Amino acid sequence: MEITVGMKAEVGTLVEREDTAKEVGSGDLLVYATPCMVALMEGAACDAIAEALGDTQTTVGIALNIEHTSATPVGLDVRAEAEVTAVEGKVITFAVRAFDEVGEIGHGTHKRVIVNSQKFLEKAYAKL
Repeated sequence: MEITVGMKAEVGTLVEREDTAKEVGSGDLLVYATPCMVALMEGAACDAIAEALGDTQTTVGIALNIEHTSATPVGLDVRAEAEVTAVEGKVITFAVRAFDEVGEIGHGTHKRVIVNSQKFLEKAYAKL
């Protein structure tokens, strides 16, 4: 299967205390942390193209341009969606959006690159 523009996925979770800015160190309030929202968006992007990757392939994030536009308290469900908007060789661009039960809480773009899992890990661990 080939990665194509329009592939999409959605993932969701419940906001727990450990997902808050205060707990992850990105602020001092008990609201959904931007790093957690970004991770959810990246997860949706991964899921959008997972079935098109070979057994030895994965993707790694290389760029993010995200706006976190609304705070979400502990106890609400959040979801993120990602849609492929461009494919340039091994680089895939996604439009990403996140929502809580009230409405949109963030949006932006995300880029991932296809890599060989083993070669990627070997290169990373060669730094040791």
